[in-house]
Amino acid sequence: MQPSNVPSAPLGSWLLGSTDESPRRRRVRVQALLTAPLLVTNLIGSALAVVLIGVVVPGPSIMRSEFAWINFIAVPIFTGCVFVVGLLWGTTRLIHDLRWATDNVPPTPENQRAALRGPWRLTRVQAILWTVALATFTTMYGIVDANTIPKVLFTIAFSGITTCAFCYLLSEFALRPIAARALESGTPRKSAVLGITGRTILVWMLGSGVPVTGLMLIAIFSFIRPASGQALAIAILVIGGITLCVGLGLTYINIRSAAAPIRSVRRGMEQVTRGDLSAHVVVYDGTELGLLQTGFNRMAEGLRERERIRDLFGRHVGHEVAANAMRQNPELGGEERDVSVLFVDVIGSTTIASTNTPTAVVALLNRFFDVIVDEVDGHGGFVNKFEGDAALAIFGAPNRIDDHAGSALAAARQIQIRLCAEVPEINAGIGVASGIAVAGNVGARERFEYTVIGDPVNEAARLSEVAKTVPGNLAASGRAVAAADDSEADQWQITDSITLRGRLEETELAIPREPAEGLVSTPVPPTD
Repeated sequence: MQPSNVPSAPLGSWLLGSTDESPRRRRVRVQALLTAPLLVTNLIGSALAVVLIGVVVPGPSIMRSEFAWINFIAVPIFTGCVFVVGLLWGTTRLIHDLRWATDNVPPTPENQRAALRGPWRLTRVQAILWTVALATFTTMYGIVDANTIPKVLFTIAFSGITTCAFCYLLSEFALRPIAARALESGTPRKSAVLGITGRTILVWMLGSGVPVTGLMLIAIFSFIRPASGQALAIAILVIGGITLCVGLGLTYINIRSAAAPIRSVRRGMEQVTRGDLSAHVVVYDGTELGLLQTGFNRMAEGLRERERIRDLFGRHVGHEVAANAMRQNPELGGEERDVSVLFVDVIGSTTIASTNTPTAVVALLNRFFDVIVDEVDGHGGFVNKFEGDAALAIFGAPNRIDDHAGSALAAARQIQIRLCAEVPEINAGIGVASGIAVAGNVGARERFEYTVIGDPVNEAARLSEVAKTVPGNLAASGRAVAAADDSEADQWQITDSITLRGRLEETELAIPREPAEGLVSTPVPPTD
């Protein structure tokens, strides 16, 4: 069964949708998230370059009439053609190459690497476009006035680098659904993306290092070509303001990218804490945070496997025995305990087997044992073993019960009532005995089981044979009735004193004062 996803934004943002949406919807969503932010970012970068060249950076003015054809014809046309067409071409080609992810095709190792390198590919396209713009406009302005070359070169490079930084972080966000599909087959050995350290250094370098370097270059060029104090002040104020805004924006995006996987793991941990082991987080980060997401999923899978094993272990040996085995290292041997034993044996099992198919017999016995297990568990005991068509239940071991005899007697009466009502096809003899027995692990070091050995076990088995001949098919030893509290002991009466098969001492025979309605005594000859 596929574990349920962590609620609310499995990919870290509602903008990214869910992992189970249709391929077409996912393709449209990713295309829109790539195109719109990158288009806006490039337009802002272009506007920033124009402002820096025209107003901020000291140097020869480009607002002179000889630059008019560049400023009002070449720049708009080139920007519109190169950036818009190039941007759409880059995103469309990338989505086409990653179509396997939006069409729910299992990824190959090549597909996985291509998906994780998607942000770099798109950023490389933007870098090429800005490099073309840098070469083109530097040449154009330089032809008219060579003194404008440093100014144009710096401003376009500064704007292009900043735009590419936002391009990488935003495309990494937009491609999370693709990365999630790629990482379903596991994290690649060689990372195709920046790690947390590399991403943080990139943000610092582009948000602080490049702008500060620009200010230093302006200061250096002011020595070569002196600028007025007002021009330098304007340059420092504007570039400083841009540095604050760009640095804040890059830092915010970086923090959100790092926090989203951590939040998904935190929500998964909250599910596990509440006992919901189906917790599962979508792995969409290729950095160390993606390894954290993968590690959580492996941990949750291990917990589910452990719970399945514990449940199976408990079903096979009893939940009480399983709990004791996990609390302490089980060893061969045992201890003397005062316990009560309930033994149930089907009457006429040979006839039932000969008149029904094996499948029908198994189904009938399962209904029969369902009642026994339910009542024994409800009265604080545990079914130690099933022996063909018989069952052995113990009260007082491994868990101690204050009134184990009363619990065993009450369970026996309730079992007989329910068998009469719910499994009328089967009659069973039930015997209950109490006394000192050895409870512990019996077998070999490599294979053992928890059981109870002693006189009460043998006595209960023999009483179940006698119970087949008495009204109500239910018999208990006088010692078990005497050990029970008064409220339960009053439900029983001593009717005889007999010597059970294989025993030397007589046993006081007790039966319920009011046998379950509908039960008929089924006398059977004694067998050895």
